[in-house]
Amino acid sequence: MLTGCADTRAGGPTVAEPGAGATPVVAKLAAPAPEPEPAPTIAAAEPEPEPEPELRAPDGTVIAPCEDVPKGMACVPGGPFIRGTDDGPENTRPAETIWLQTYYMDLNEVTYAEYKACQGEKRCGRAGPLYNDFSRPNQPMVGEDWYEAVQFCEAQGKHLPTEAEWEKAARGPEGKLHPWGDEPATCERAIIMDARGRSCGVKKRMEHPDKGRTFEIGSRPPGVYGLYDMSGNAWEWVADWYSRDYESCGDACRGVNPRGPCDGAETCKGHDEKLVRGGSWYWVAKYATGAYRRPHYPGNDPFHHFGFRCAASLEEARAIARAPADAPAATDGASAGAPAADGA
Repeated sequence: MLTGCADTRAGGPTVAEPGAGATPVVAKLAAPAPEPEPAPTIAAAEPEPEPEPELRAPDGTVIAPCEDVPKGMACVPGGPFIRGTDDGPENTRPAETIWLQTYYMDLNEVTYAEYKACQGEKRCGRAGPLYNDFSRPNQPMVGEDWYEAVQFCEAQGKHLPTEAEWEKAARGPEGKLHPWGDEPATCERAIIMDARGRSCGVKKRMEHPDKGRTFEIGSRPPGVYGLYDMSGNAWEWVADWYSRDYESCGDACRGVNPRGPCDGAETCKGHDEKLVRGGSWYWVAKYATGAYRRPHYPGNDPFHHFGFRCAASLEEARAIARAPADAPAATDGASAGAPAADGA
């Protein structure tokens, strides 16, 4: 056999082993195809919140929400409330559910300074207290008659509240007896007469000191809706003609937005008295409730030291908001067992 020749015996040709130091040949495998990207997951859209159901009064009136609140006022949301009582004075009976549209109420009683500013602009009649020590700028204006209270509120683009508006603002929707609830009136909560005397024992200056005096507005904590002095300090005129009770008033005092006898007309046959509400510095706690009703003649004869505050309808509040900046500013104030007459 010759050296260096390939062996061609049975089995066919053979492949020589690579020599030392030779680089082996390695077959390259194809890379696997990449997995497809998963499709992005799109979160389901949040469902739109269900709209608040419309609140409708029994006559179909849609009760509107509170809108922009005029300066110095608070919104009283519309809806039902309990007006009157079943166990109070006869003229407060019966308790009944009444509906009101949303409206606005002055935070405070109209002040002496506010009224005198209106008087100085010749938009309000000449009026004021006969007692001394009642003319601090921020004391409630007292001594005006019902017509002068109406005139002032109209000069501000507002109105004197109806009896129903005043009562809801004083008692809230559930018919509590006072602005703070059913707890009795005390001098910690209202300016009234207590065991120390009138006006929580604070004397009036100069003559007749024991008659006491009003306090400056907002001297006690606010009640429902954030309103001050709805109990005590000064009695407050309301718009309605007086009826001896709600039962005899009938439909004029029921339903939606009642305005009292004759629907609040300028004259009302068989009715010659208006009302004041809320009690005062001069009288004891039983008068300082959100339900007590005191009738009096609109000309304020005999003379009494009554006060008032104003209210605004939704339409009046919108007009106030549209008023030009240089327009006169709105206020920031602010029988049947009735007390005997003594000027208070």
